[in-house]
Amino acid sequence: MSLVGKQFPDIDVKAINADGDEFKINLCCPKTPTVLFWYPKDFTFVCPTEILAFAKRVKEFEDRGFQVFGASCDTCEVHFAWLNTSQENGGIEGVEFPILADSTRALSQALDILDEEDNVTYRATYLLDADGRCFHASVNDMPIGRNIDELLRLIDAKLHVDKYGEVCPAGWQKGDTAVKATREGVAEYLSNEVTDN
Repeated sequence: MSLVGKQFPDIDVKAINADGDEFKINLCCPKTPTVLFWYPKDFTFVCPTEILAFAKRVKEFEDRGFQVFGASCDTCEVHFAWLNTSQENGGIEGVEFPILADSTRALSQALDILDEEDNVTYRATYLLDADGRCFHASVNDMPIGRNIDELLRLIDAKLHVDKYGEVCPAGWQKGDTAVKATREGVAEYLSNEVTDN
């Protein structure tokens, strides 16, 4: 069942950062808009490419007012070891955002993103507003990595909708024309699209 339009589950989870600081986090009411991306396991194959892709572009999320968290069912100790393993050796050294350690699988079970055979999560992504309401959720199978550009585009669209009250049509990018949410607005948009093509 999709979480879109609903409150994120009210569940505390351990997290750790690269400095080894452990803390509890609950994203039910995060107060800061949030990107939460799940991956199957530490020390694997597609996972480090995704985490490092987020790390390279974390400032772009922060510039939009969003905090970023990774998450898996590994323990804080395993996360910390991976955070301190060089990239040349398959690690994610240099990643600065925290990683959730859902080792009890309480949150991943509530989100229904666990693969039953391996008991690890699929590549689920949640975009949450400051009140913990989910405005985007997606789940990829384990061998398929995410597209950071698309997540940034979705955030830009959400920020545009919130600021201007317009809706964002198919393929909308920041700076493109949006649509007034009326019959007249969509008619005007579509007529302009026809003349532009």
